Amino acid sequence: MKESGENYLETLLLLNEKMDNKVRAVDLAKELSYSKPSVSRALNILKNNGFLSIDTSGYIHLTETGQETAEMIYERHKTLTDLFLKLAGVSAEIAEKDACRIEHVISSETFLGLKTYLENLQSKEQDTNKV
Repeated sequence: MKESGENYLETLLLLNEKMDNKVRAVDLAKELSYSKPSVSRALNILKNNGFLSIDTSGYIHLTETGQETAEMIYERHKTLTDLFLKLAGVSAEIAEKDACRIEHVISSETFLGLKTYLENLQSKEQDTNKV
């Protein structure tokens, strides 16, 4: 899947949480600052590839595959953002921006290694705070 498709799925995941699963194409267009025709085209591609469905009221729902993919991308985003904030000491804005770009190209192996490293670091911090 291309980066743009992943961005749509991740955005849809977050909007569905915020809007109680009442997201329409116009909401995605507004959130992403894309034109309605561009969003419509992307949604059709994602629908045809089994990542989402659109009900008769126009609400967009992630399929099981779409949900899993969106959650994976969002986990990468959150983990990378946290890593950049804690280790690189960059601003939240830069950490978010860089995480959003890297989350789409990082290998699963590298991501898992970074995630494990961050979890171990946080575990050590918690142990230190208990003493």
